[in-house]
Amino acid sequence: MKKIIILVVGILSLSISNAQTINDALRYSGGEITGTARFQSMSGAFGALGGDLSAISINPAGSAVFTSSYASFSLGTENNSNDTNYFNGRDHSSNSSFNLNQGGGVFVFKNNNTDSPWKKFSLAMEYDITKNYDNDWRANGTGNTSIGQYFLSNAQGLRLDEISAFPGESTSDAYSGIGSAYGYGNQQAFLGYDSYILEPNSTDDNNTLYSSNIAGNSFQQDYTYSATGYNGKISFNLGTQYGENTYFGLNLNSHFLNYERYTNFYETNNNAGSIVKEVLFDNTLSTTGSGFSFQLGGIFKLTNELRAGITYESPTWMTLEDETSQYVETFVSDQNLGDFYQVVDPNVLNIFESYRIQTPSKITGSLAYVFGTQGLISVDYSRRDYSKTKFKPTSDPAFNAENTLMENMLTAASTYKIGAEYKVKQFSFRGGYRIEESPYANGTTVGDLTGYSLGLGYNFGNTNLDLAFSQSNQDKDEQFFNTGLTNPVTLDTKISNVILTLGFRL
Repeated sequence: MKKIIILVVGILSLSISNAQTINDALRYSGGEITGTARFQSMSGAFGALGGDLSAISINPAGSAVFTSSYASFSLGTENNSNDTNYFNGRDHSSNSSFNLNQGGGVFVFKNNNTDSPWKKFSLAMEYDITKNYDNDWRANGTGNTSIGQYFLSNAQGLRLDEISAFPGESTSDAYSGIGSAYGYGNQQAFLGYDSYILEPNSTDDNNTLYSSNIAGNSFQQDYTYSATGYNGKISFNLGTQYGENTYFGLNLNSHFLNYERYTNFYETNNNAGSIVKEVLFDNTLSTTGSGFSFQLGGIFKLTNELRAGITYESPTWMTLEDETSQYVETFVSDQNLGDFYQVVDPNVLNIFESYRIQTPSKITGSLAYVFGTQGLISVDYSRRDYSKTKFKPTSDPAFNAENTLMENMLTAASTYKIGAEYKVKQFSFRGGYRIEESPYANGTTVGDLTGYSLGLGYNFGNTNLDLAFSQSNQDKDEQFFNTGLTNPVTLDTKISNVILTLGFRL
């Protein structure tokens, strides 16, 4: 009777927590060097330059540097190459995707009043993919911790009647009812119990202690990760030129996110004492969201050649919604029960209440030196404190615990970018390099990112065509699950981009 009463209450207040982790927060917080080919070929070092539509995403004052109205769009391919190492089991995978990386335009209005210090105004709208989530990788090896520990860690301390089905109740009804009444963690315990992985110490409803029917310390494990989606931004920009040497700008940014992930975990063992010999565990996650941020920036001509830029980027406030589904299959071999496959397929889509994430703000300072019409060199420095990332509402105990964990594990990180351009008649030759420090205080869970870029452009007069190639490398330790089975797989990820941009004066 107690379970029925709680179930009715639970339907009215579904849990908003879906075991969000630091990895989720960083996935939605970080960005990549995307945009026009010129922007990418100089590694995004445009904070003191402007005059490029993607430069507006770094410093909104860049729109006022344009001398006439202009538009561009960019197409690109991205290749993700991953090398994995899990208990000395090595694998390699790669995948490619094709995207519209950028598109937008700026309209420049000159002030005909020569006595006014406000020389011109600019209005711009810019679309950029800030992060591409298309990625696939596989890891396999002989681990020393079983997937059983994941289900065990979720079950320990929970009442048996809160993780089990009523007599005659279907798997779908039990799974959805337990989720509504008690939450996501109880659903995981239900999957473990119904698949024979978990063994309660007693069959009383008030039992709270469990053991695993998977024994030993040697497990052949195979994990597959496949994701699609993107994080994009539309910027509405207002810029102005004051006097001959000063530019100001404001961006109002609308963010949108779509992330879909499928993971497949398969484990086998021949350990003495194991009743469960095989486990197949599938998980899908779909996250959609939207948000808002703003940027304020200025560009200053200190001399005819030397320019400086400063930009403040606010936190991004995003509202997210998650949907999940799960499937478990085990092979049971027991003297009393016999040999059989146990399938736990709820065929239920969990739809969680929306929640919010606040990503940290960022400050960028820039310097550029322009060699007349021959070329330029530019340097950007940015700093962002990832420990200020927050899940909201903070009144949710799971979110509050994760926020405390991020405060302790994450840190302020710097990004350094340098880019150069050299012109020979109608041709432009470009290159760049960047370093992004790890957001983790230990510097190893996610390592520093390093990248370089090259590019070529041709100016036809009122039209320009630009091509860029960029590549970045980063190592990180990825956990299959956030509890129980937390042995990390080491990923060495290489991302390569080829971008083509067509731009023209309006």
